[in-house]
Amino acid sequence: MPSSSTPPSAHTGSSFSPTGASSAGSSIPSGSGPSGSGPFGSGPSGSGPSGASTAPARGGRGTQPSGRGGVRARIGFGLIGPRRDRHAVPLEQLDALALPVGDDGVVIGVDAEGRPAVLGINRPTPFDVTLIGGLWTAQVMALRAAATGARIAVETGRAPAWASLAQAAGGGQPCITLHDVGRVPPQGASAGSPVVVVRDCGMRPPRGRVVSGPWQSVVTLLPYLSPAAPRLMEKSALVGVQRVSPDEAGQIGRIMHLQDGETEALSTLADGVTLWCTARDRQFVMTQATDAESGLLGGARRMD
Repeated sequence: MPSSSTPPSAHTGSSFSPTGASSAGSSIPSGSGPSGSGPFGSGPSGSGPSGASTAPARGGRGTQPSGRGGVRARIGFGLIGPRRDRHAVPLEQLDALALPVGDDGVVIGVDAEGRPAVLGINRPTPFDVTLIGGLWTAQVMALRAAATGARIAVETGRAPAWASLAQAAGGGQPCITLHDVGRVPPQGASAGSPVVVVRDCGMRPPRGRVVSGPWQSVVTLLPYLSPAAPRLMEKSALVGVQRVSPDEAGQIGRIMHLQDGETEALSTLADGVTLWCTARDRQFVMTQATDAESGLLGGARRMD
């Protein structure tokens, strides 16, 4: 779940100056000599025995003293850039070089140590998520997934609960669309336009017409542990569980093979806290709303 070293200079040569500007009193002529040698010509005529210009031919890259301190400017270009020592390490020390990079995806909250918890929801392979929790958490996930560039298709029987979010997201662009249950059209997901389908279809969601696929993830929201939950949890790559009753916690613990402490904690979780489970990993995450999210969705809550 997201110290870098100073990179070596990428450019140590001169910088191109289209206006022929220079510094420290140096002058880059823009006119031509009497022979009409072009825009990169040199100074006044008569500099040689025959009065011919000493500038290079058209397009040449000669240099000319500036008259102060011996600084030399290249005709038609800026000053020669600074020269720096090369950055080099012995071959045997290459393994010591590293560039720490965190996971990419949606920041869904922070873990117990306060580190960002990141969910990679846009994937080239099918990805199913089941969330047994509140609408507020599902909407925060949808809003943050839209911020990464994903298109969000919400399949819901309570469109008014999603309407303000769909209108506010995307700055007028239809990045979050609402559809009746069973009426989600094909989305045409691709690497350049990933899709997240959020299924908010109550306790017994019907089998969806649109399923997960490459670059199209499906998040199914269940308010409680319903009879459909075991099937959905077993096929999901990721399961999120918010506060449930002790009886539901026991059932979830058996399905997900949770430890006793994790199972007992499920009935006491605070609003906004989710236990995210994969086949091998478990992590408690606190989702904290930003100011903009709080203004749009309100504070974290388990029930609506």
